[in-house]
Amino acid sequence: MFSKACEYGIRASIFIATKSSKGIRVGIKDVAKEIDSPEPFTAKIMQILTKNGIIHSAKGVGGGFEVSSEAVKSIKLIQIVDAIDGNKIYSGCGIGLKECSEEHPCPIHHEFKKIRGLLLEMLTKTTLEQLASDVKSGDFFLKTLNTND
Repeated sequence: MFSKACEYGIRASIFIATKSSKGIRVGIKDVAKEIDSPEPFTAKIMQILTKNGIIHSAKGVGGGFEVSSEAVKSIKLIQIVDAIDGNKIYSGCGIGLKECSEEHPCPIHHEFKKIRGLLLEMLTKTTLEQLASDVKSGDFFLKTLNTND
């Protein structure tokens, strides 16, 4: 449903928010490792998130990425999705047709329209603080457990 960049952006934002709540800034290497993303790709995603005011970047010794305690409470998941993927997910066709509408629907148009509505509602209501809190509690995870370790 989301692009790979958007998935990484959401995971990176949650990871950074969990660290920021402890007063810790994280570097690009740590972010990339935690979200299991290639470093150069992660750097591009972080640029987008910083440019859109979701993440703050500090340069120099002790620098890194962080989210202020005020911002983490107000940032909604929809802001991260819109910054990376835009709003096509709320209006695009479920099977990728260029033209899909009420007058000319694709085979899944009506059901997908309901799903898009629920997705939009979830993205609009969910804060970065909620997601970070869920991860900090240990009830939810940002990456798959590697059973080969």
